Parts: sequence; structure tokens; C-alpha cells
Amino acid sequence: MTLTKESFYGALPPPSEVAKANMDSTRDKEEALLQSLTRTGAVVPRKRVVGRLVMHSMAMFGREFCYAVEAAFVTPVLLSVGLPKNLYSLVWLISPVLGFVLQPVVGSASDHCTCSWGRRRPYILGLGVIMLLGMALYLNGDVMISAFIGESDKQRTWAIVITMLGVVLFDFAADFIDGPIKAYLFDVCSHQDKEKGLHYHALFTGLGGALGYLTGAMDWSQTVLGYSLASEFQVIFFFAALVFLICLTVHLRSIPEVPLRYENEETKFLLEVTESYKYSSIEEEIKNGYLKPTCTEIKAAAKPGKCAVTSGTEDQRRMTLKSLLKTLLSMPSHYRYLCVSHLFGWMAFLSNMLFFTDFMGQVVYQGSPYAPHNSTLYLTYKTGVEMGCWGLCINAISSSVYSYLQKILLPYIGLKGLYFIGYLLFGLGTGLIGLFPNVYSTLTLCSLFGVMSSTLYTVPFHLIAEYHREEESLKLQDGEQGGEHGRGKGIDCAALTCMIQLAQIILGVGLGLLVSVAGSAVTVISASMVALIGCCFVAFCVRYVE
Repeated sequence: MTLTKESFYGALPPPSEVAKANMDSTRDKEEALLQSLTRTGAVVPRKRVVGRLVMHSMAMFGREFCYAVEAAFVTPVLLSVGLPKNLYSLVWLISPVLGFVLQPVVGSASDHCTCSWGRRRPYILGLGVIMLLGMALYLNGDVMISAFIGESDKQRTWAIVITMLGVVLFDFAADFIDGPIKAYLFDVCSHQDKEKGLHYHALFTGLGGALGYLTGAMDWSQTVLGYSLASEFQVIFFFAALVFLICLTVHLRSIPEVPLRYENEETKFLLEVTESYKYSSIEEEIKNGYLKPTCTEIKAAAKPGKCAVTSGTEDQRRMTLKSLLKTLLSMPSHYRYLCVSHLFGWMAFLSNMLFFTDFMGQVVYQGSPYAPHNSTLYLTYKTGVEMGCWGLCINAISSSVYSYLQKILLPYIGLKGLYFIGYLLFGLGTGLIGLFPNVYSTLTLCSLFGVMSSTLYTVPFHLIAEYHREEESLKLQDGEQGGEHGRGKGIDCAALTCMIQLAQIILGVGLGLLVSVAGSAVTVISASMVALIGCCFVAFCVRYVE
């Protein structure tokens, strides 16, 4: 058969049909792309390499390092500057009250942040700076005041004020920063990578805490830095600030965010198409690192090149405090039950951790922080505090080990089993420590603290991710756009993190009074009772996604 010129051209489809086919193919690809867009305008995240997840987890390493320094030294520092007992509870109340009120507001604000750098990272950077400022004040407050004020009475008063201010600022920022970090992870990772990321967070949280407690347990007075700087607290601050700055920098450069940009309240979360029969503008915006929404509504008979897609609704607009509270109160019951169980967990954990080094110094070693600094009682107390740091170091190491074991145990016992075991082992361990305050048994049982720590940092947030995944699936089954619901991940993580502040408020009101009356021994007994109550709540009230 001879192929003539006429038969060759006759075998080809008309140019109009080719253009139409190309247009349809491009449109199909674009519709698939649009279906991968979430409510916030971000593309469904691709798989992340392990190195990026490790870099992202470095923020938890640095944060927990600084937390370990605070847990080990804040009580001795406050007592050494002469803080009256009746003001002790006030220190633990101011920061959590501020956090409990402002945490959901920050979470909602980060959900709608339009900074070109991303939605979460600006908040993480700002809170990191506040953490450094607070740590500088409470570890160096007395030295700073003595350099400017010569009168001893005024020195004592201002040293107490500056130290209290430093503790409040540090607690405020360190508690706040966890929510944006978790929301940042959820934004930039797929569901499988979220699970990996949470485990890496727990792993590096334990490692950071171990290094922080180890730094506090060492005697720096006989080292070069100890001779160079004015006090041991300044040496600790030098290491803590250096570690945190490095970790924060690595974290902020770990995974790029897709910024959310919109021109006004009526046009956010929308996408504009600019060329006739083409949707390449969206792809170009994604390549440039952001989406620029400009149109306002879907038009059924839109003109070519002006077609718009909208997912913006009234409840997606920037929230005021009133609407924010309404959103929190209207959360599904399983979210509220999860928050209550998280509250029980943190009440038990903080009740033990905040006073543990003091418990070791006063109850286990029978020392006294109020004795003269050159007396045997005070030196015995200081030895107990250092041994308490070693106990907390054991806790941090066991937290890292258990975070790895969680991945092995999860397929067999599920999230419910992990949650239940964490609370149960912690409750039994703290109860035994309170009943038998022996040095060796206490240090051995400190390993159970790490099980609770790893549980609190992973399982509740894992459940939040499961709840969101389930909601997304139900939306897609109903033919709605995935991710189109009233709450963002930021506000859900913030609501969960708020339980830490609420736990501190409750402990600040009640536990401080109990400690002043009955001594530090009451803290571990209280921790045991609350953990066992939370164990029952986790078993019977929290909902688990099958």
C-alpha cells in the first residue's frame, strides 16, 4: 500500500481536535492537581528523606536540652536567690495562665499566617528567641543584678524579680513552641512521614534531655570554663544557648514550607487561572514555592482564562478570640476526651519532674536548701540535686530507647496499648519511689519516667493525625474537597498543647501549697495517683481509629 500525501494528512485528526485533546489532557492533569490541594492551599506533601526528618527533629533536641537544664536547676536557683515560699506557686502560675489563654490564638494565627517564609517557622523563630532571653535571665539574674546594684537588700529583691521573669518567659516560650513545631511537621509531611517524624521527635527529645541532664550533673567549677565565668550557672547557660541556637537553625532549614498568600479576607484559599484553556499558572506558582489566590467564587459559566476555584467559607476566615473559643468548644467529643487524657498525663508527669531534684536532695539525701551554703546540710542537698540530674538523665535515655521500641510494639498492641502502658508504668514507678525513697531504687525506676515522656510526645499527636486522616477520607467519600473543615492542624495541636499549661496552672495552685505543708515527698505520690486515674481514662474514654 502506497501512502500518499492526501491519505497521510487524512489520517491525522483535525488541528482543532488536537488542540481540544491537549486542552482536555491538561485540564485532567490540573484537576488531579487541584484535588491534591488542601484547604490551606498547600500541595499534598511528597515523601521526605530520613535526613530531612532528622533535621526537623533537632528543634525538639534543643528544646528538651534547655528544658532539662531548667528542670534540674530552676528550683535550686529560685531557692538560692531567696524566693519566699508563698511566691513559689506564683512562678508556676503566671506562664501557664498566659499560655492557656494565648496558645489557641497563636495556633489559629499560624493556620492563617501569610508570611513569605511560611506559616509556622516565623512563630518558631520568635518563640526560640524568647526562650533564650528567659534562660539568660533566670540563670544569670543574680550576677546581672550584682553588677548594677550594690545594696544587698535591693540586690536580693531584684534578683528574685529577674529570676522569676526569666522562668516565666522561658516556660511560656518553651511550652508554646511545641504546637507550631508539630503543626509544621503535619503540614509538610505525608501521613507515613508524620508517624516517622513523631518517632524521631520523641527520640531526639530523649537524647536532648539526656545531654541536658548530663550537663547539669557534671561539676564545672574545676574546669577552664568554670574558672573563666562567674558561676556554674553561666557555664550551663553557655552550653544550653549554643546547643539551642544550632538546633533551631538546623530545624528552620530542614523542610521548606509552602507560604499561604492572599490579598484580602474575601480572596484567601482561592486559585486563579490566567491563560485560556490552560492551567499551567498553578504549576508555575507551585514551582515558585507558593500559591497566589486571587479569585472569589466559582462561576458555572466562567469565561475561558478566568475560571476560579474556591474553598473559602465564612468559618475559614481569620478567627477572632470569640470565634476561636466557639471552635474549641465545638470540637468533636473524641478530641475533647483526648485533651482530658493529655491533661492527666501532664499533671502526673510535671508533678514529678518539677520537684524531682529537690525531692532527691531533701527526701532521699536528707539535705536542706535553706541551710547556710557552707554547711553539711546544704552540701548534702547539693549532692542530692546532682544525683537527681543523673536520674533525669536516665529518664531521658530511656525515653529515646522507648521511642524506638514504640515502632516495634505499635503493630502488636496499637496506639491504645502504647497509651495505656505509658501511664500504667509511670504510675507504678512513681508510687514505688514515694513509698521506698532509696537512692538505687529511685535511679532504677527513673527509667519508667522515660516511657511516660515518650508516650506524651508521640501518641496524642499520632491520634490527632489519625483523626484528621479519617476526616479527610470521609470528606472524599462524600465527594467533598479533602481538608475542607473548620479547624486546621495548628489549632488542634494548640488545643492539645494547652493541656500542658492547664496542668501547670492546677499544679501551681494546689501542689505548691501541699509541698510547703508536707514536703517534696507528696509530689511523687500525687504523680502516681493522677497517672493511674489517667490510665483508666485512656483505656475507657479515648477513641482510637481502627
